[in-house]
Amino acid sequence: MSKIQRLLVANRGEIALRIMKTAQAMGIHCVAVYSEADAKAPFVAAADTAIAIGPAAPSESYLNVERILSVARQQQVDAVHPGYGFLSENTRFAEACEQADIRFIGPPASAIAAMGSKSAAKALMEQAGIPLVPGYHGDDQRLERFQAEAPRIGFPLLIKASAGGGGKGMRVVRQLSELDEAIAGAQREGLSSFGDDHLLMERYLEAPRHVEVQILFDRHGAGRYLFDRDCSVQRRHQKIIEEAPAPGLRDSTRQAMGEAAVRSGEAIGYVGAGTVEFLYDPATEDFFFMEMNTRLQVEHPVTELVTGLDLVEWQIKVAEGTPLPWQQSELTCRGHAMEARIYAEDPAQDFLPQTGVLHTLREPNTLPQVRVDTGVTEGQEITPWYDPMLAKVISWGENREQSRLRLMEALRRYHADGVTLNTGYVHDVLGHPAFAAAELTTGFVDNYAADLRAAAFTPLERKALSWLAWYLETALTGDDDPWGMADGFRLNGQREPQPCEVRLADSALSGRYTLAADQRSAHLQLGDDSLQLSWAATTDGAVTVELKGPRHHQVRLDWALRGARLAVFADASQWHAWVNHPELQAGAVTDDTELTAPMHGRVTALHCQPGDLVTAGQPLLVMEAMKMEHTLRAGADARVKAVHCEVNASVAAGQVVIELEPNDGTTT
Repeated sequence: MSKIQRLLVANRGEIALRIMKTAQAMGIHCVAVYSEADAKAPFVAAADTAIAIGPAAPSESYLNVERILSVARQQQVDAVHPGYGFLSENTRFAEACEQADIRFIGPPASAIAAMGSKSAAKALMEQAGIPLVPGYHGDDQRLERFQAEAPRIGFPLLIKASAGGGGKGMRVVRQLSELDEAIAGAQREGLSSFGDDHLLMERYLEAPRHVEVQILFDRHGAGRYLFDRDCSVQRRHQKIIEEAPAPGLRDSTRQAMGEAAVRSGEAIGYVGAGTVEFLYDPATEDFFFMEMNTRLQVEHPVTELVTGLDLVEWQIKVAEGTPLPWQQSELTCRGHAMEARIYAEDPAQDFLPQTGVLHTLREPNTLPQVRVDTGVTEGQEITPWYDPMLAKVISWGENREQSRLRLMEALRRYHADGVTLNTGYVHDVLGHPAFAAAELTTGFVDNYAADLRAAAFTPLERKALSWLAWYLETALTGDDDPWGMADGFRLNGQREPQPCEVRLADSALSGRYTLAADQRSAHLQLGDDSLQLSWAATTDGAVTVELKGPRHHQVRLDWALRGARLAVFADASQWHAWVNHPELQAGAVTDDTELTAPMHGRVTALHCQPGDLVTAGQPLLVMEAMKMEHTLRAGADARVKAVHCEVNASVAAGQVVIELEPNDGTTT
């Protein structure tokens, strides 16, 4: 087949930039398509040609097959790369590209169709002799059938959207009484995210690992496995940390899993890069087919770092007809790689997706053996329209421990102000003793929830570090007038204690600080507590701080000032502070009688109306934001006073959607 000269990238964000980086290095002209919401996004600027294709809503832009193909024909492209998500596993899109004589950089439409339905895929894998978890994958989607199958499968069980992925349309059910609500929610989410509400059920293994195998097939029938990855650490069934190779597997298990993955591809006539996902039981060393992703995975960089291969390059070469040049025995896995996904989300609020403007963005892309695949830039607005993953930070080391420590250091240097990120949380996962010991399961986040909720710094330490950031940012700037310096300098060489007030989002303390003569240490008294700080500058503009108080430890400190608000970056933690600004308040008081939308989104279900009596914990409203469902529940027994929204209505962050009043005991 001929070389690809012009490539349309039918995606956005991080993966669009990743594809274009390799394609442009291969001398290929890259065409980007973008929505109105992404007009100023970095991938648009990086493209050789960029074409607007519609409004922000994915259905009117990135999922609009006709519009994308129209651009492909107009631009006379040779091929389309779909990335991951959106149309990457859409059979109709692959077929339309084939009919238009445009190469689809992925498998044939028939292979996508075979794996597109989890139910059909499991039936095919069973025929290929690959072990499956017990479950129900039938076409009878009546509630009564699910109710009958659930006891046979056994609890706990997992409900999945058959056409789904990324944890969407997925529910864990632990008893029969939870089944009906879980099925309704999974069907709604499956229909919203994939246009298909077909579900399957299977036994939920309590402590498995999620191990997947990267495969690559050429157009001549040759297939190879490029080793394995562990993706067990997940929240909401979505991965946050991935590593290659999967630690702790016997060589015989690793080989058996790889060979099973190749057989999976052979069974459907696969072409290109794909991933076969397995559930692995460490106790028995058994593995079970879970699903096959007929596209490039988010976590493909860890495989690239341990194999030395560029998977996007090989996707393009396969599309051009190049045969795979290696035998399986010639492929090697060197060292260890780890990846952390950077999400705009708040782990303290059950990983609620966040929006805002990236007023400050500092990425650790200069550290040795660290790679940052990013889709955002400073000043960019993060909207609610798309998946909240902004970037990936990937490390490589000679061994797992070296890679882990490098990734932790990289996260200590990833700073953003304006949008809450998960960097601190992921850093704490990497630092957890169980993770360091490779004691991995898909329940890791839940199993160690209490540990991972623990704050890295005490309130006193947070206030002390906030004061120091303020002092270093503001107190020694300006002119050289010693009388204007906030260091308490006196002509006799002594320094007097100076007053200060430090306010965080939830508390404030007044105190005094006394600087040492060298202005590299200080004694800080806040309320009834005190501690000693000393600091030294780093080569990249931050400082290393020694904290001596109730405990003694070292911290990397950085900051960004925006107006009166100071963003403080301490190791991988972040918070906002106001120093010597007692008039500023951080947030409004919450009224417990009002339920407000946690962020901009769309109401998908209402479970109450004015006059209803509701009980604590009862679901009252379901909304969708950033492709995830969020349920608002009653905080106490009450009566519904008013409902200020309706199904399918858009609501703004902070908007009051339901008013409650105390239940006076009367009935309606």
